[in-house]
Amino acid sequence: MEVKLISCANTDPLDLASFAAGTCYQDKLPELGKRLNVKDKLFSVGHHTTLQHHYATFAIEEIAVGDITFGMHLASPFYNSDQRSGRYCAKMFLEPDYGKIENYIKKFWPEVSSNTLASAVDYVKKGVETYHSHIAAATELAAKFVAEERPRASAIIKGNIPKYAQEQMRMFISVIFPTAFVFTINDTALAAMYEAAWTPPMRYASEEMARLFVEKYPETAFMFNESRRRKTDWAMSVKDIPYHGIKYRPDLQLLEITRAEFNLPNKEIMHPIDMLHFTPETMENNIPHISSLIEISTATMGQDQRHRTIKRGLPRFTGNFYIPPVLRGLKLEKKAIELMNQWAEVSKKIPDTLAMILAPYGAMVSYAKSGSLNAIAHEQAKRLCWSAQEEIYHLGRLQRLAVEEKLGKATSLLKIFEPPCYEKGICSEGERYCGRDRELRKNGDYFPGRKI
Repeated sequence: MEVKLISCANTDPLDLASFAAGTCYQDKLPELGKRLNVKDKLFSVGHHTTLQHHYATFAIEEIAVGDITFGMHLASPFYNSDQRSGRYCAKMFLEPDYGKIENYIKKFWPEVSSNTLASAVDYVKKGVETYHSHIAAATELAAKFVAEERPRASAIIKGNIPKYAQEQMRMFISVIFPTAFVFTINDTALAAMYEAAWTPPMRYASEEMARLFVEKYPETAFMFNESRRRKTDWAMSVKDIPYHGIKYRPDLQLLEITRAEFNLPNKEIMHPIDMLHFTPETMENNIPHISSLIEISTATMGQDQRHRTIKRGLPRFTGNFYIPPVLRGLKLEKKAIELMNQWAEVSKKIPDTLAMILAPYGAMVSYAKSGSLNAIAHEQAKRLCWSAQEEIYHLGRLQRLAVEEKLGKATSLLKIFEPPCYEKGICSEGERYCGRDRELRKNGDYFPGRKI
């Protein structure tokens, strides 16, 4: 894993914190560069907002996908990140480097024996072999589904057919495969992540980020206290989960709706800039919320984490494997069960933190999630658009159906669950128009099940 500090604010963080604190307590703006005792007067006493004006951006290469989904993104909402797409950057699946995966395991879990390491890599290879053996047929089937479901598909959509096949076939790929992401956090979020890291790769990544930060700003070393770092690991256990089998759709159980009305002055305030959280007319939407319990694939959990205004509870593996429509058409259920059983066997011999990131993308997880009406509206604005990935679309569809069942078709809350084209029939994606037939609205079925 390689961590680089690629950008930092052009003002010293302690000077910036001193300036912010001085502004709070003086009747005139203080002089920038006139430094307070930040350690004793701000950091140690918890006046941390003053330390949150400064941001650092890191590029992290060769980190496992699972160490982002179940690590860097899992608990903290105080970050911004962009991650290499498994849908669009499938080279890691097409040209796998198993030596990198072996070295990753050796580096962070040196206690794993050579025989067990070989078993783990064999398991990873099995998933990749299934991917390679069926990707051509998956691409053909994806083309068939596009022709059926998207009669107006543009050249761009047709050109994406291999990517749609990759998106669904990756369910057999382990999330230990390496990826890259750009990660931006403020100073106290970095210090908190450094102390709270709960897996070996997270400890390494946060330690490297702290080291690079202190290297640039040596006087911030007091923020990173080695003695306060978490000593124990945490992981979702693989050893005790029941293996129930296959699911063809995500699952959603509506837990609570605290208000049935959603105030939306006009749709223009949501596109291309979403102002729901910025306008006084929509402030009342910040208090009521919708809570749900969901079950989705690990692949889609990574997608779900992109919306950080949504609160999420602790996830757990359910033992199910997600079979999207292309895999179902290829009758790959047996291959999925075999892979899950092999994952379970390997997991008995290794630390939970490693077993967790050996999960296949198709391994399903369950957790509760809750958001204000504004947060849910922001999240759902594109999820019922057919440019969204198949499973995330179906999750949004399930939530819309659950709200409709509870409150009826006349509720204004359903406005939250509408793609941009729903009201006026105009696509916001331009030449990336999904290609479906918008005449579907005439028969009342604007949100059908889809395959691609």
